Amino acid sequence: MTTEEKDILAAKGLSRRSILKGAVAFGAVTASGFALNMAMPGAAEAMIKKLPKKWDETWDVVVVGSGFAGLAAASAAAGAGSTVIVLEKMPTYGGNSIINGGVYASWDDKYHYRNNLGLGVDSPKQHSDDTLKGGDYYNIPELVDVMVNGATGALNWMIDEGDAKIRPTVTRAGGHTAYRTHSAVAGVGREYTEALRKMAEKRGAKIILNSEVTWIWRQDADPKSPVLGLEVKRGRRVLNIKAKKAVVLASGGFSQDIKMRMAHNPRLVPEFNCTNQKGATGETIRFAQAVGADTLQLNFIQLYPFAEPETGILDTPAVYPFNGPGYGIVYVSKLGKRFVNELERRDVCAFAQINLGANMKPTWSIFSRPMVLKMGGSYEEIDAGVAKGRFVKADSINELAGKIGLPAAALADTINKHNKYLEEGKDPDFNKPITKVMIPLIEGPFYAVSQWPAVHHCMGGLRINRDSQVIDVFGSVIPKLYAAGEVAGGVHGSNRLGSNAMPDCVVFGRVAGTNAAKEKV
Repeated sequence: MTTEEKDILAAKGLSRRSILKGAVAFGAVTASGFALNMAMPGAAEAMIKKLPKKWDETWDVVVVGSGFAGLAAASAAAGAGSTVIVLEKMPTYGGNSIINGGVYASWDDKYHYRNNLGLGVDSPKQHSDDTLKGGDYYNIPELVDVMVNGATGALNWMIDEGDAKIRPTVTRAGGHTAYRTHSAVAGVGREYTEALRKMAEKRGAKIILNSEVTWIWRQDADPKSPVLGLEVKRGRRVLNIKAKKAVVLASGGFSQDIKMRMAHNPRLVPEFNCTNQKGATGETIRFAQAVGADTLQLNFIQLYPFAEPETGILDTPAVYPFNGPGYGIVYVSKLGKRFVNELERRDVCAFAQINLGANMKPTWSIFSRPMVLKMGGSYEEIDAGVAKGRFVKADSINELAGKIGLPAAALADTINKHNKYLEEGKDPDFNKPITKVMIPLIEGPFYAVSQWPAVHHCMGGLRINRDSQVIDVFGSVIPKLYAAGEVAGGVHGSNRLGSNAMPDCVVFGRVAGTNAAKEKV
């Protein structure tokens, strides 16, 4: 401990020994952990935050964040009979989830669409193998196992109890070897957030907006000491909220915190757009670290390859390039040439574009009307997108090339070659796996949508076990602290396969809420 740190403690009438005996709020797990945290800027003051003398509110389970994971946790905990509050720092509920693309990876669903449509075989094992390979085997296998085996049950749960609706098709997305991605009827994640919100509130959970967590209270420095509750800023008031059973962190990632993301992945400079809502700033991760939580793989941050090029938003048209590869969509550069295997995973597609050079922004996805319904779209969405200028429509490939400024001869040659590859069942240019349900670009109308990578998802986060319990820096469970969704790491490895985010969030949210409700008061 430095002289300055000793002086700070002395001024407060404290000693290192008194802290380790639990005289004040927990800031690290042991003496060595204390020294580590004291080396952090501002940590000395953080270490001496005194526990509240009284609690302003008391609930059984306190959930932080109102996206897929938080609402699933709230629904599960409230359904088990616990009193539950969901704290959302933003003025609207839903976080990134409500603007998510509405795509959900599951080997099956209650309607058995994949099987009934003759789209081949799938299984939890195949889903697991794809997820592990897609994450370069940096994934924690037991967490992947929980996700893939819980995905179908969680999807059917939202359909049966929340009235969520999925479209009668299944797509094959990049990095997946099977047709397992389900699309929401609403075309966005709101389909599922609304279902989960209704479920949670019907069971008695209360959602409070404009409530920003500013600290996590833990009893003391004993590694077996529990998390007690949270300090929350609500308007001008600072409240202390007690969690009798547990706290569930479901606050999402940190893609909008440029300083934090660059600290872990310096490539992601401020010039990159971001698909996330403004509240994705990661402070909850830092508060959890301050009470001893371990983190992993914070440098693994994903780009979404198909965001709107100027703003970086993930609007409904930006989901079409993701849903299209299994049905024959083609990605082309400004030169009218393909530049990647369309069934490649997201990081490969994103950097294939970036490596073309900034002067090649944007790239384009080309598809046709016969593909629309099969790839989880709707004609109403297409017509609305054309009216807004996001989709460009033409009766021929040559006309389409002229409208989007691509060399017509080059684009026509690319499309003709791709049609031939589909007919022959082999792609000599990029070795894309060809399936019988892929549709050649012969019958129009034809459409184009522009795209460019934007910062999208944090694969790393708090370390958890298969029960969604947060693990400390020494490998032990932090009592009464759970985490689920993007705030937690280990499920996706170095790269998340598209449409795996939602089952990750809902499955682990459900696990966290169920286990939190079982904690003893």
